[in-house]
Amino acid sequence: MISLKEVENIQKDWGANLVKLGSLKGNFEACENEASQMIKRLYGYDNGIVLFKPTKAKESQFRLSFEGAKSYFIGGDENFSEDSGFALQPWINVRFENASVVLNENTAIAMGNYFFTELNGNVVKVEYTFGYFLDPKQCLKINLHHSSLPYSI
Repeated sequence: MISLKEVENIQKDWGANLVKLGSLKGNFEACENEASQMIKRLYGYDNGIVLFKPTKAKESQFRLSFEGAKSYFIGGDENFSEDSGFALQPWINVRFENASVVLNENTAIAMGNYFFTELNGNVVKVEYTFGYFLDPKQCLKINLHHSSLPYSI
């Protein structure tokens, strides 16, 4: 059974990796290497389909490939020309606040808000739903990533 602690740990790891990517903004090669490692470690692209709908994507809003996810995080892929690299903001902190988590034996779903802190201290609230599964090595991976900015009038 997947535990709440495992879900919280992968969320914490995801946030720390996003912050690290931003810290590498001045060195694209290092940033690209780190982004690739992050996606391979945290997302399940090697095990099947990942449903990835990032926050700031309008033209190519669904990223079903490894390359699409990497471009969203760091930009630089002409196939996704709208991407400037969400992780390169840079952010100095990411905090998850789960509204609820559904735990099953080999899958879990979490929904809530995450908060991205900018260099100037401004905090951006984003809504998310993440799905998780245990891969063949029993490592928790993301297979659903949906995030959006809160509704505003």
